[in-house]
Amino acid sequence: MNGSAPDAVAGVPLVLRSRRAVLPDGVRPASVAVAADGTIAAVLPHDAPVPPGAELADLGEDALLPGLVDTHVHVNDPGRSEWEGFWTATRAAAAGGITTLLDMPLNSLPPTTTADHLAVKRDVARGKAHIDVGFWGGAIPGNVRELRPLHEAGVFGFKCFLSPSGVEEFPELDPAGLKDAMAEIASFDGLLIVHAEDPGHLAAAPQKGGPAYADFLASRPRDAENVAVERLVTLAAEHGTRVHVLHVSSDGVLPLLAEARREGVRVTAETCPHFLTLTAEEVPDGATEFKCCPPIREKENQDALWAALADGTLDCVVSDHSPCTADLKTPDFGTAWGGISSLQLGLPAVWTEARRRGHGLADVARWMSEAPARLAGVTGKGAIAPGNDADFAVLAPEETFTVDPARLHHRNQVTAYAGKTLHGVVRSAWLRGERIADHGKPVQRSGRLIERKAD
Repeated sequence: MNGSAPDAVAGVPLVLRSRRAVLPDGVRPASVAVAADGTIAAVLPHDAPVPPGAELADLGEDALLPGLVDTHVHVNDPGRSEWEGFWTATRAAAAGGITTLLDMPLNSLPPTTTADHLAVKRDVARGKAHIDVGFWGGAIPGNVRELRPLHEAGVFGFKCFLSPSGVEEFPELDPAGLKDAMAEIASFDGLLIVHAEDPGHLAAAPQKGGPAYADFLASRPRDAENVAVERLVTLAAEHGTRVHVLHVSSDGVLPLLAEARREGVRVTAETCPHFLTLTAEEVPDGATEFKCCPPIREKENQDALWAALADGTLDCVVSDHSPCTADLKTPDFGTAWGGISSLQLGLPAVWTEARRRGHGLADVARWMSEAPARLAGVTGKGAIAPGNDADFAVLAPEETFTVDPARLHHRNQVTAYAGKTLHGVVRSAWLRGERIADHGKPVQRSGRLIERKAD
């Protein structure tokens, strides 16, 4: 057992007990003692005596997971707060078992491309966060000199696009700009996270527009991802830059990632719940709630993504929560805003498919908590272990529910999961030992703004 000496638990105010605690060494019965400062004091045997004066939260057969860490969230606040905001996004996250998120640098006004803009974002988020919130910086044309100040101000890394982002204030990097950004970020051993679609392949693809999903899928071909990632890993090897590939949807990317790692390139990659649980074959024409870029692809492609998660080629699963107002989801796939809202639903969506494919709760916790925290450098999160923050998601794995958009807490209740029956009901979420959500309802705001740990 870990940290089970009597002095490790003397005076703790809270113990959580579960028959299925998801721990770094596997799933087993355990009691988790929470210290007064909100960290985990000890992981004890399930039947360990409760210290005098401590509250016992006996979860029975409900699973105790580490709180999820979602490193890919577009909060859009300030500037486009009618799309989403820190109050609503973090409430939805808490209801879904997410206890930490990192906000993307675009779709807000101003974008997080200077240290001054970061300060504006923090001022808006402070006082609204139900969960812990950190920030990515942005790498855009002309801001290379801003990257080191942003790094020193505590962003977790820098996002760039290789093709148009969809908003004019966050342009893509051309090849020369990408090289300059990679060289600068490598100079302080920062992290570059990349939306990797090649603009030439996108421009060459047929762009019909209209309601047919097949036409939209043809407009975002797999080769656009494959070529972009191939170039990216070549540059990463040249400059020694740490690179993370965002929202992988194409199975053609997978052998490129595997080969780059074998050659020692410092590259990691993620995928998203919608790529793992939804398929092109099921998207109705005109149903632009399913639109995202890169797109949801065919079932055969999805099978390859699951295999890549299983063998470690893909590191983690994060939401890419990218909401908008309902009116921007027009029935035309060519003009509708691209983005899927899934903060509150990611855990049950992934668990539903994972269990069907023979994966366990430990796998889901690794993909959705431990790996994102490790890759982004979010310290004190991602595992139920002594010294970490007492952040937990409590899940009833066998229970099911049908997704009702009216019960979602993000600002605009549009979701590609409407009407789907999912396994895994999130009973509660805990942040530093305080219950922040209970049976799908946020109950307490305890979030803090977090920064990358100083070098």
